[in-house]
Amino acid sequence: MRESCPCGSGHFLAACCGRHHDGEPAATPEALMRARFSAFALGRNDYLLATWHPDTRPASLPDEDPTHWIRLEIIESSSDGDQGRVHFRATFREGRRWGVLEEDSRFTRLDAGWCYADGEPRVMRLKPGRNNPCPCGSGRKGKQCCLRS
Repeated sequence: MRESCPCGSGHFLAACCGRHHDGEPAATPEALMRARFSAFALGRNDYLLATWHPDTRPASLPDEDPTHWIRLEIIESSSDGDQGRVHFRATFREGRRWGVLEEDSRFTRLDAGWCYADGEPRVMRLKPGRNNPCPCGSGRKGKQCCLRS
């Protein structure tokens, strides 16, 4: 079975972010952001650490994360020489609680390609109603989608 890419591109994982997870460098900061979101969604800590700038990279990431990354929205992305920025929103679920992480991220190009340097995250909790649009972005009511009891 061919799996859809978690980044929301509409492409299959292998032809989208999966190729970056397998070693192909991302050509732009936005492509790297999409691949990193997919890595978070898939639990690919190896890729996350490998694409983190060495000056800001943590020593490790937790093996088990209760956060389920649901949806990525790229608001704006740009690059100028070896510096790039991506402003994004990522919808997530932790148990029955929903939230959105919004971040303006900085990226730097090193010899090996683009890497994530740092960002300014803001987390907002969501309280989706059963009759409101589902936070996953499907367009269906929450009670007909992810908020089913």
